[in-house]
Amino acid sequence: MVPDCAADAQEVYTAVCGAARSMGFVCAPHLFQDVVLKCLGQTGDMNIYDENRKLLYNGLREMGYDCVYPSGAFYLFVKSPEADAKAFSDKAKKLNLLIVPADSFGCPGYVRVSYCVDPDMIKRSFAAFKKLMEQYK
Repeated sequence: MVPDCAADAQEVYTAVCGAARSMGFVCAPHLFQDVVLKCLGQTGDMNIYDENRKLLYNGLREMGYDCVYPSGAFYLFVKSPEADAKAFSDKAKKLNLLIVPADSFGCPGYVRVSYCVDPDMIKRSFAAFKKLMEQYK
């Protein structure tokens, strides 16, 4: 039986990713091709990404971070408070923040932060971002 796309999207996503990874397939197995066919024409709710974008952008701006408001994708580019974005990223990792220097994305001096996470995770990250910024004041 092919799952209906109206089912909980997170469960379907987890099942597809987990099964495909565990089997080592690069191309979707027949079952997952059937799932994709059932999902044709369906659209995802993009509002969560807009809400996350606003939440992260506004929260970091309030703490003093200089951010570029994204017009697409799922990443926020944040100006590193020091010239070396890698050093800034390393300090962030010590606070369990996973940010990536954006030099290889054509934005030297910036880091890239994904907001493809649960809104609660963004809220919980603010304490660590605040501690990180305090190191530069």
